[in-house]
Amino acid sequence: MIRLYICLLIIVHTTCFAETDTLSVTLENVKYPYPVNFIKLQSEGTDLRMAYMDIKPANPNGKSVMLFHGKNFAGYYWTDVIRGLSSNGYRVIVPDQIGFGKSSKPLIHYSFHLLSRFNKQLLDTLGIQRISILGHSMGGMLATRFALMYPERTEKLLLENPIGLEDYKTFVPYVSTEEQYKTELKASAESIQRYYQNSYFPEWKPEYDYLVQIGAGPTKSADFPRYAKVAAMTFTMIYEQPVVHELKNLKVPTILFIGLEDKTIVGKGLLSREEQAKHGQYKVLGRETAKRIPGSKLIEFEGVGHIPHVQIPEEFIKALLSSLKK
Repeated sequence: MIRLYICLLIIVHTTCFAETDTLSVTLENVKYPYPVNFIKLQSEGTDLRMAYMDIKPANPNGKSVMLFHGKNFAGYYWTDVIRGLSSNGYRVIVPDQIGFGKSSKPLIHYSFHLLSRFNKQLLDTLGIQRISILGHSMGGMLATRFALMYPERTEKLLLENPIGLEDYKTFVPYVSTEEQYKTELKASAESIQRYYQNSYFPEWKPEYDYLVQIGAGPTKSADFPRYAKVAAMTFTMIYEQPVVHELKNLKVPTILFIGLEDKTIVGKGLLSREEQAKHGQYKVLGRETAKRIPGSKLIEFEGVGHIPHVQIPEEFIKALLSSLKK
């Protein structure tokens, strides 16, 4: 197979990766913006490898930030944020959660509690005692759980268009993991592109194409059934393990970064148009959530969808740096 290497210029950085007819389910043929390391873990008698990038700044300020990716992504989409933080003295830790990206894809019981413990183990291994955590989308739910479990390790909680600001199981019809698995198996490059274009950005631009190419790459892999099974299991995790009812218990400084055009609902396709219109309205959810979290701060972005750090990287990083310094 001939591999074509493409470099996509995205605002202020260049991300290079191998475009192939097929990507492995652990993305071996996707080049990340910084060197990738692995930590060995274990769960349910299964040996695991958790991938992560550890970017040390040239002029350290003594502080660290950990980035938690969303469900349909991994560490590769944080390039602008890493560079913005690193150039301002922050050490940046970027894990691919177990079940995602370059990390192992085990068939285990997935929980935000377990993933939080894995991330604590990573910090313990790196000798980092306190850290600010930026969580996007599903990563926002995970970051919230981490902060609830380990407030003494969490300097600041930074939530970028987190999902889970509603309790989905109260209005989205239940589907079993097996039923969701059958849905995941139907994924294709076309369906993924359509979903990304309709769900993540108010207006699609060519510089977003790499997200689709990487997201769709594993669908033709021989190991795709395992990949789809894990995707179904993590869908169930999100559905069955809400954090919204515990937001009031957060005891760490919290900042919400909300793109106001976001209308994300986990399980949106299971709802009627009338029900869809009642939920996932981040221009409302952001403000409601800020009221639930004691002492939190809300930063809103007009005309921005689900991924502010990709759609408006310069504006997002400026807001992020300002929030970290206060």
